[in-house]
Amino acid sequence: MSIVPGLTHVILPENITVHLGRPDEEAENVTVPFIDYIKNVASSELYPTWPENALIANIYAITSIALNRIFTQWYRSRGYNFDITNTTQYDQAYVHNRGIFDNISSIVDKIFSHYIRRQGRIEPFYAQFCDGRISQCDGMYQWGSVDLANQGYSPLEILQYYYGSDIEIVTDAIRQDFTTIYRGEPLSLGDTGLDVMIMQFALNRISNNFPAIPKIYTINGVFDEVTESAVREFQKIFNLEANGIIDQGTWYKVRSIYNAVTKIAELASAAPLYADISRYFEAVLIEGFEGPRVQLLQYFLNVLSTFYSAIPSVDINGYFGPETREAVMEFQKVMNLPVSGLIDDATWDAMYNAILRILVTLPPESVMLPSFKYPGIIFTRGMGTEQPGVLIIQELLAYISSRIPEITYVPYNLVDGVFGPITESAVITFQEYFGLEPTGIVDETTWLKLVEVYRELRYSGNVNNNTNGTNKNI
Repeated sequence: MSIVPGLTHVILPENITVHLGRPDEEAENVTVPFIDYIKNVASSELYPTWPENALIANIYAITSIALNRIFTQWYRSRGYNFDITNTTQYDQAYVHNRGIFDNISSIVDKIFSHYIRRQGRIEPFYAQFCDGRISQCDGMYQWGSVDLANQGYSPLEILQYYYGSDIEIVTDAIRQDFTTIYRGEPLSLGDTGLDVMIMQFALNRISNNFPAIPKIYTINGVFDEVTESAVREFQKIFNLEANGIIDQGTWYKVRSIYNAVTKIAELASAAPLYADISRYFEAVLIEGFEGPRVQLLQYFLNVLSTFYSAIPSVDINGYFGPETREAVMEFQKVMNLPVSGLIDDATWDAMYNAILRILVTLPPESVMLPSFKYPGIIFTRGMGTEQPGVLIIQELLAYISSRIPEITYVPYNLVDGVFGPITESAVITFQEYFGLEPTGIVDETTWLKLVEVYRELRYSGNVNNNTNGTNKNI
């Protein structure tokens, strides 16, 4: 399990491995689709006749427990080869090959990508629960949730009743098999990717307690000689073969020692590691990521591909797949940068400057912008080239203002990626023209309206002025 850029949501695994017994008991392991596991546990733990809000609240809890076990590598970091057990003494009930209740199956299908967490945290919450009649616990009482649902409590209100007011529901986890479980291939000198970055962070934290392990000052997902040296020293300290290669044994030993030095309790998670990584995700893009920033990267690559024949064009789909990585590598070759396939600060700067040199020479009519998703950033005056979205805002306004005289004109040769007074004035007049609060700030509402108006003007020549509700042909 991992996180989308910015580290705000987990990415759901496709499968989960269940141990059909107590952790140390010799028993069969079964690997099943994660969604089927949730349906099975819900059908084993809950009554289909319960009110829907009680079922939903309990399914949120069931999902979050499973995600927490995977997210924290609770069993695998301790040397087990499974993610969770089927015993309620340790985890939650799973009855292999049992039947599934239709209404529970339907609910799980609708909320499969939802889980709960505490506000300000990243990891799924370990939502302990029990029946509340035969057994009691510090978490949610399942029969108590039925009583609350019958009193009109919503699923969130039920959860907050038992777990506290800072519990929130995350509704947009991404479904993709992208986990921090060891993936079967050793990591060694020259490798790149998210797994390398995770190990770099963990080793750096461990080195605080074991100073003989050298610090990795450039944490960028590139397995360089410094990383190899840190791995080798870690292996020496913990009696592993000191070959500088992160194989399965070294991977889980690093995770286990990281858990130990950060004093993670039984029901806690590895949040410190991921919270640290999130700060770097703002500046580094790696194969496997998806989101608005990847979409912007792909647009940049496509523009560059028209000027540099070695750089292939890519689909603007927001997913950093192998084709995007190949295009990034070709760009790095053209610019004489280290060919890593990663978007680090140096690559971003080179790409941004190259794009800026191109765009300032092209009138708005010559630039075709895709439907950019909102990047989750509030843009205000004073922002500069560290936020590439400013450049897109200026390009959108340059075209829109050339078609609507009431909006402050943004000359294309002044598109510089800096949110200055001309850009702010254009934003304010745009907001006034379309009935938005004239703050001069580009939040999600203004961003989406900019994209909508741009595309209407670009492809139909018509735009709706929301101030008076009339259609104008521009």
